[in-house]
Amino acid sequence: MSLRSRCSRICSNAIHRPSIYFNASQTPSKVNPVWQTCRSVASTPSAEKALFPGALNSEFTNTLEFLRPSNKKSIPTYRVVDQYGGVINKEMGVETEDEEALVLYRNMVCLSIMDLLMFEAQRQGRLSFYMVSAGEEGIAVGSASVLNPADVVFCQYRETGVYMQRGFTLDEFMNQLFSNSQDAGRGRNMPVHYGSKKLNIHTVSSTLATQIPHAAGAAYAIKLQNMQNPEIEPRIVVCYFGEGAASEGDFHAALNIAATRQVPAVFICRNNGYAISTPTSDQYRGDGIASRGAGYGIPTLRVDGNDIFAVRRATREARKLALENGGQPVLMEMMAYRVGHHSTSDDSFAYRQKIEVEDWKRRDNPITRLRKWLEGRQLWDEDKERELRSRTRKEILAAFDRAEKLKKPAIRHAFGDVWEDLTEEQRMHVEELRDILRRYPKEYDVDQHEGGVESLDELLAAKSTK
Repeated sequence: MSLRSRCSRICSNAIHRPSIYFNASQTPSKVNPVWQTCRSVASTPSAEKALFPGALNSEFTNTLEFLRPSNKKSIPTYRVVDQYGGVINKEMGVETEDEEALVLYRNMVCLSIMDLLMFEAQRQGRLSFYMVSAGEEGIAVGSASVLNPADVVFCQYRETGVYMQRGFTLDEFMNQLFSNSQDAGRGRNMPVHYGSKKLNIHTVSSTLATQIPHAAGAAYAIKLQNMQNPEIEPRIVVCYFGEGAASEGDFHAALNIAATRQVPAVFICRNNGYAISTPTSDQYRGDGIASRGAGYGIPTLRVDGNDIFAVRRATREARKLALENGGQPVLMEMMAYRVGHHSTSDDSFAYRQKIEVEDWKRRDNPITRLRKWLEGRQLWDEDKERELRSRTRKEILAAFDRAEKLKKPAIRHAFGDVWEDLTEEQRMHVEELRDILRRYPKEYDVDQHEGGVESLDELLAAKSTK
């Protein structure tokens, strides 16, 4: 038997065997993929394809020709409706019920109004920081609308629509923005860094791109859980990030380990054209972020982020794909344009022309496109628009007013959630802080905090749980 035919038989057997066997009484065992099975078999003189471990099945050639990406066609961008709200493939439609589309539209409008109001509130000095989602509402709301509630989500900082679509309330948004006593994060994080254990969304981290490797690791854990609990509906991890974050090393490390471990994860890149003040032309020379997916052996798709129906269909199919054969990562690049400033700390007109922004606002955005589709089906009109915006504005301002009046979290929370019980060192710190606050009451206004300085007394008096 020749080496080549022997390798062919080995590889054939490997392909038809399931990649992972599982027995509840045993540790899951992994079957090596094809390229690992054949790694020790060398090419024969008559072989037409390479059998190198790092490039299996690469055809031999005697033509010296460099692969030039600039000579290749760009990856296409998937869409379902055009910018006028017209359905491109009428036989397939939009796969969205009318009532569901109305809910999506109301959520996107609510998000845009909240962004405008909170941006102005920051300018008035009532909030310390805020980030808007203008131009990217369809990506967040659309993708979140087709996920399973049990799916675990990792966000960056422009996914407010994901939280809103999954059930995060206006009061919860406002409590976090004000870091008041009802903030689930106990005032420990800066505004717009939401999190919700109830909604299976990890808390946003300020450090750019750290959520991407976290998502890869969580997806590997979920893969094992899916295997060990076959009676429970399998779930996936979804990770959001911007194209600027894809320039970080964390992105590459995460996609590589997600691909080699074959984890059930969907990575969604919001390519909005700018990483703060850096345009994409200064970030990379390749064909966007989608072109990197093939390099890691990951199924990849580029989507029109202004088309919420395309976002929904793509995310739904990506979720199915991520669960195939025990799990595999999927990369989606959602194309959009960041209409607003990067944050309230940024003036984008210092690095781009205002006419460029106004052109995008007028020409195409996810809210306008969905509204055109709704109007085309006689589901929406100017009166309904006016009533929705008026009512939504009142609801947001009411939640804003409630949150602004609440006190700050109790000072004791500065020491909690570290150890189950206070350590001796922590106790010394609490006593020292209490002493300073009582000796210098004019310098430290603790009345704005729930319980005042007495909350430290309660902490010191609390009995050990041991």
